[in-house]
Parts: sequence; C-alpha cells; structure tokens
Amino acid sequence: MADLSPVQEYYKDKTVFITGASGFMGKVLLEKLLYSCHSLKEVIIICRPKRGKTPEARLEDMFKLPIFQRIKDERPHMLKKVTIYQGDVTYDLLGLSGDSLKHVVENTNIVFHMAATLKLEGNLRDAIDMNLLGTKRALNVAKDMKQLEAFVHLSTAFCNCDQEVMYEKVYEFPHKPEDLMRLAEWMDVKTLDAITPDLLKPHPNTYTYSKRLAELLVRDHYETMPVIIARPSIVSPAAYEPLPGWVDNLNGPTGLMIGCGKGVIRSVLVNQENKAEVIPVDYAINGLIVIPYEFNKQAKRPAEVPVYNITNAEHRKMPMGTVVELSKRINKQVPFNAGLWYPDPCVTTNELYHKFNVAMFHWLPAYLLDFLMLILGQKRFMLRVQEKISTGLGVLQFFTLNAWSFTSENYASLWNNLGEQDKSIFNMNMNVKETEEEYLIVCARGARKFILKEKDEDIPKAQLHMRIQWVVDIVCKTLIVGFFAYYMLKLTGVLALF
Repeated sequence: MADLSPVQEYYKDKTVFITGASGFMGKVLLEKLLYSCHSLKEVIIICRPKRGKTPEARLEDMFKLPIFQRIKDERPHMLKKVTIYQGDVTYDLLGLSGDSLKHVVENTNIVFHMAATLKLEGNLRDAIDMNLLGTKRALNVAKDMKQLEAFVHLSTAFCNCDQEVMYEKVYEFPHKPEDLMRLAEWMDVKTLDAITPDLLKPHPNTYTYSKRLAELLVRDHYETMPVIIARPSIVSPAAYEPLPGWVDNLNGPTGLMIGCGKGVIRSVLVNQENKAEVIPVDYAINGLIVIPYEFNKQAKRPAEVPVYNITNAEHRKMPMGTVVELSKRINKQVPFNAGLWYPDPCVTTNELYHKFNVAMFHWLPAYLLDFLMLILGQKRFMLRVQEKISTGLGVLQFFTLNAWSFTSENYASLWNNLGEQDKSIFNMNMNVKETEEEYLIVCARGARKFILKEKDEDIPKAQLHMRIQWVVDIVCKTLIVGFFAYYMLKLTGVLALF
C-alpha cells in the first residue's frame, strides 16, 4: 500500500460517527471516508426504519447506489467497516441504548452531525425538534465520548441572513436556544404556528432560524468540547466524485433545472444580477473531512469556536442571468425526455408579472389537464404537482431575489494548507480550469441519469421532441396574442374603421 497522506494518516485507526448519513451529503461523506480514508477503523451511522425497511436493509439499498461502485470495485472490504444502529435524532440519546450506546461513546473519535430537516416551509415545532433539540441530543451523547477529537456540526451559510456580510463567526441573537426548546415543548402546535411569523423575523423560514439557534447551542459547548461549525451554501451536484453530476434529490438548483427543463415551471422570480451561491457536494465533503485534521494539528486551540463558510470562491461565482442563459442553451444540447411544454421559463423580478404568468401557465394548464384526466377516468396529479412547485418556488425566492456576501478565508485555508498528496485526494481547488458551462452540463447529465433515470441514447429523440414543442409553442403564442389583439381591436372599435 502506498504511503498514507497526512490527512489519511490522521484518520488511521479512527472511529467516525455520522448522523444523517442517509441524506444527500451524508451518503457522499460516507463514500469518501471509506474510499479515501481507507485506514480508518470504523464508521458508525444511525438510521431509522423507513417504509417497512429495517436500518440494515436501508444500508444494503444504499450500497447498491452507483456512487458506491468504485468502493465495490477497488476496496470492497471497506464496506464491512460500516456499523449501523437503529437511531434517530428526535429521541433522547439519539435512540441508542445498551451495547450500541456503549460502543459509540467508548470508540468514537470524530462526529459529523449532519441530520436535519431541510424543509424550508416546515412548521417550527418540527424544525426545533430536528435541528435544535436534535443537535442538543447529539451533543449530549458526544459529551460522554471518551476519545472525542472533533464534533463537526453542519449548519448553513444562510443562517445569518440579517447580516450584510456573513463572516466566519457565530452571531449573537436575542432568542436563547433553551427558551425556544422549552417553548416548543409546552406550547400546542396551533398557537406556535400562530406566533411563528413574528418569532422568525428577520428569518424567512424555520430552517435558517432553527439552524441559527443550533449554532449558539454548539458555540456554548466550545469551552468543554472540541466543537466546530461548518456552513455550506446551496449544495449542488458533484463536480468530479464519487461520480460527475451525482445528485439524489430535487432540492435547490436540481429541482429548478428539472422543473424548467420539463416545461412544468414557466416563470421564476430571480434577480439576474445576483451571484449564484452554490458549492459542488464533493468540494463541501472534502472540506468537512479535512476540518478535524486541521483542528487537531494546531498546537493551540483557537480562542473562539472555529467556523467555516463552505462557499464558492468569489471569482467563480456566476451572475444568475448567466446561469439562466447557459441553462437554456445546455437544455437544447441535453434535453430531458418527454417534457410537458417547450422549456422557456420567464425570468423576472416583477412579482405582479410573475403572478400573472403563474396563473396563466402553471395553474390554468394544471386545472385543464386534471379535468381531462377526470373525463378519461385517469388519476389526477397536476394540481398536486403544481402545489408542490408553488410552495418550493415561494420558499426559493428569498434566496434568488437577495444578494449574498460571504467571507470564506477559513475554508480557503483548508486547501491552501494541504500538501500536494492530500490536494490530489481531497480536491477543493477553486482555480481549476473547468468552465461554468462544463459544470452545468455535468449537472444536466447528472439530473437526467440519477434523478430521472433517462438514458444518454434517448437524447437525439428528446432533441427532436423539443424541436416539435418549439413549433407548437410558437403557434400557440401567436394564436393567443392574435386572438387577444383581435378582441381588443374589436372592443375599442378600431376594427370597425377597417
């Protein structure tokens, strides 16, 4: 075996404990640890039963995913180093007890606390239970870990949205985490929902609010525990590994790309001058893995809790307008199969115009299609789909209409401090040569392959289908505008003059 790099050497014989390993980032973290930190002793993950499947069955299904293929091909023995326990961050002691709890607290060296509810539109009680109380429960278990070297808490870069520039530090907030946890405990859901809008200010949703409070909770443990805060921005598909374009959910940019590409989303509220705040998942995960190594190689502990804004470098950020134009161009090269309509969404900052477009091109076709389904005796689905889209777009507009400014010196230093060997293993290079267009093509192909399960050989057929849709779109728009102009001329009496 080749000599281990300094980061690999740090992980040698270590036991890593992960919450949220079944999520998008969690899977990529698990895969990368097993593949690149192959001298580690064990990775312990917790998972709850879901849809009648035991945690063990869910892990088996996870290992069948294409992202674990390179481990199966090159290091199959590493899969045996994963220990799974039934657990859940909504239970005290994370649902662990007896031997499983004993094993975790006696062996764990590094914790990655990633479990969270990402529902931006979710209610406050659930957000507090998962994101705030869940963090408290994870910290309570970690307190008893005899060999703990790092507790990495995954936050979000957007949790301090009232700041003009978001620095790598924890910001004070008038609400105390303990007060909110008590409030959620005794107050009924109806009353809590009623006061939520006032409680959240200046936060747009329960996700960023609960994440901000969780940071305060973590910060308060720094005196007695090796806690670290990592804040990724919007996490996008993988640039390189474990597979280019890998993604497994419709959150954020992927959902928008598919919705627009399928012609389902016809209008979006986006300020085209603002920069896109995304970070490829492999860049974020490589940063997370290097953080415990960097923290523990320091001779002296920093005075304040270390915070890392895992965001794209300023020179790599694209204006949203450029992203939109490139996406439209790429959509013609790599179209999705059988879209509902020609993909040409209206991009605007005008809310009134956007609402008009949504009424005309989202809700009206949804009602018509569901009416047709009803007549044909088929299952109706378009209104349900449209409600989900409407909720998703409503939540996203806070991020697409506002400008964001982050400093990421700590995150940049992770890369700058690495030796050449580690740089080749844990890529976070913000000066790579690939263009934005190349990355967006990777994202489009990833969405096709991993989310929609569409084959590359279908692309020529999809391109033909899109050309037909373009003709239909032009004809329909011409007819609509023609009829509208005819009735306006008739109504105003101008037509009678001719």
